[in-house]
Amino acid sequence: MENALRVERVDFVSLLTQDIRRAKDFFGRTLGLELETEGPDDMEFRAGQVTLDIFNPASQGQPFAPSLGGVAFRVPDVAAARAALEAKGVEFRGETLDTGECHMAFFCDPDGNALMLHRRYAPR
Repeated sequence: MENALRVERVDFVSLLTQDIRRAKDFFGRTLGLELETEGPDDMEFRAGQVTLDIFNPASQGQPFAPSLGGVAFRVPDVAAARAALEAKGVEFRGETLDTGECHMAFFCDPDGNALMLHRRYAPR
């Protein structure tokens, strides 16, 4: 059976915020992501080859709910990235996990959106 949908890549991932300025500070200053565009109720950051779209749903009459599924940021060294973020006040949920294939460290943004530092080290 032929796949009708030929996905080339993921262009953007959206996260909701209740405070656009606080989100800008967290994703820009704390995480160090490059701000690409900014509006009064939304902004976009470059995260490798994917754009991270942050917006306030109240601007569209929608309720806020944090993403529990999470966004995984691939980093060269999870332990080093975790230490750098902890030095900036980011609190992680539990210890860094080693699954036998990858390292993962879980945290949230100020709105409660689930985020992760990730690095696969085993071949696929």
